[in-house]
Amino acid sequence: MLDDGVFFDTLRQGLWTAVIISTPILSVALVTGLAIGLFQALTSIQEMTLTFVPKLAAIVIVFWVTMDFMTETLVAFFEGHVIPLIAGGS
Repeated sequence: MLDDGVFFDTLRQGLWTAVIISTPILSVALVTGLAIGLFQALTSIQEMTLTFVPKLAAIVIVFWVTMDFMTETLVAFFEGHVIPLIAGGS
């Protein structure tokens, strides 16, 4: 059985890793959405696909560019925290 402190520390590290990994994608989605919204407000174009398609393209590009960073971060978390707990270490 895991000690409560070890469990909550692992949970905290996992949530922090999720925040670190998702920050690039979420920030690009936010900036792209704001830019497209500003463009729509300035030109009075209210097309739904105009917000969706560029935001999706930006997210896919950022995901492709930061995939190595995300993979290294997840591997480091699992090798440093999760696998030692599974193997019986603390």
